[in-house]
Amino acid sequence: MGDYMIKAILFDLDDTLYNERDFVFSGFLEVATYLGHKYDFSIDKLYSDIIDIFQEYGRGRIFNILCEKHGFDEDINRLVEIYRDTEPQISLYEDAAAILKKLYNKYKLGIITDGKSSVQWNKIRALGLEEYMDRIIVTDDYGPEFWKPSEKPFLEMINYFGGEPDEFMYIGDNPNKDFVACKRIGMGTVRIIRGIGDHMGTFLSRDYEADYIIYSLLELEKILSNLNCKG
Repeated sequence: MGDYMIKAILFDLDDTLYNERDFVFSGFLEVATYLGHKYDFSIDKLYSDIIDIFQEYGRGRIFNILCEKHGFDEDINRLVEIYRDTEPQISLYEDAAAILKKLYNKYKLGIITDGKSSVQWNKIRALGLEEYMDRIIVTDDYGPEFWKPSEKPFLEMINYFGGEPDEFMYIGDNPNKDFVACKRIGMGTVRIIRGIGDHMGTFLSRDYEADYIIYSLLELEKILSNLNCKG
């Protein structure tokens, strides 16, 4: 691996390595298709309604509002299951695919992601990430006490790979939970800000913000180069 100051690079998943909206919208289409077939109703119209509700109200009660609007007598939990079990129609961001190829074999690579375990693993497999990663932690596999901003998944990565916290770097998009624990234990942190994403307009106090802000994962090369020259 060479004598690097940074030895392991850890990534968030949603909106860091791929566009989560692509997953969300593919799930919406699956629900619209299910309801359209069941009630002999236009799938396109239902999908359009779901997108409108999503844009106006966010994710919380989309399917409740949709069913109330059209008078569908549905078990909302069943619709949520259909949404979650969708075969994800997603692909890595171009910069993510490029940087993983560049970093692979130079650094140890890992993922720490929150979210329902089966859903996150479906995404990971759809994106082909297992071939790049030395360790993947879906926090839901370990229980709520492992969810970010807990320090536990980060300490688990340090324990797994060995080394000191300052030899690790975490890249994420959500300052509400991605960086505060890493910074407390002494990991390096990088925030990716993209054109689309739930947290791109969120800016918090210094404790919650990353050491670096980037707009493409390809910028990691320069950061790593600078850090490792100092090391």
